[in-house]
Formats: sequence, structure tokens, C-alpha cells
Amino acid sequence: MYDWDETPELNITPLVDVMLVLLAILMVTAPTMVYEEMINLPQGSATKRLIKKQKVEIRIDKNRVVSIGANKFNFSSFDDNFMLYSRTISRGSIVLIAADKSLRYSDVMHVLSSVKRAGFTQVSLATDG
Repeated sequence: MYDWDETPELNITPLVDVMLVLLAILMVTAPTMVYEEMINLPQGSATKRLIKKQKVEIRIDKNRVVSIGANKFNFSSFDDNFMLYSRTISRGSIVLIAADKSLRYSDVMHVLSSVKRAGFTQVSLATDG
């Protein structure tokens, strides 16, 4: 009869031998394998010079006074005044809007939309971080 108290023994020696042989084959052949993939790299622009764009900084204080450099504008008439002021500025200029954090969101978006309507495309909102 069978003795059910005996535990079966696994002989893993042949498995270890096979794995060691496969590992040795891999270690010998891996350094000789060469992979080459052709990729198309973009051409550099070493001949072109970077043109520094004009930067326009618009600041809005907590009293809703909008200032661009030394010029100060009333918030309610900023739309029209900025249209007139922007005639002297290139449309490719970078516009940076910095506003006091106590202002309402709609006030900042009003200034942003005024700048966009004037034809500026590179407009960013400034943060302190």
C-alpha cells in the first residue's frame, strides 16, 4: 500500500543545469548582437540667429489699476486704451499679465480677452512660483 505520510521530493537539479547552460549561452552571444535602427534626425539651425522678441508686461493691482511700464490705465476703459496703445507694439511680442491675487477671475480674463482682441497670440499669465 501507499504511505501517505511521505512527502514527495522534487529533483530540480536537471532544471538548474539547463538554466545555467542557457544563461551561459546568453552571456556569450549577447555582446556580439548589434541592433541598428535608422532614424531621421532634424537638421539644426546653426546659421539662424535667435531674435529676441519684445516683452510687454501688464500689471493689475488690487485697486484694478492696469499699468504697462510707466503707463497707467483705468480698468473700465482698458479695452479701448490698449487698442490705441498696441499700435506701437509688434503683434509678435510676448505679453505677460501679472495680477494681484485678490482680484476676481473675471477681471483678469477681461484684460486677457482685451489683449487677445488686439491681435496678440503669445499671452501668458504670471505666477509667483
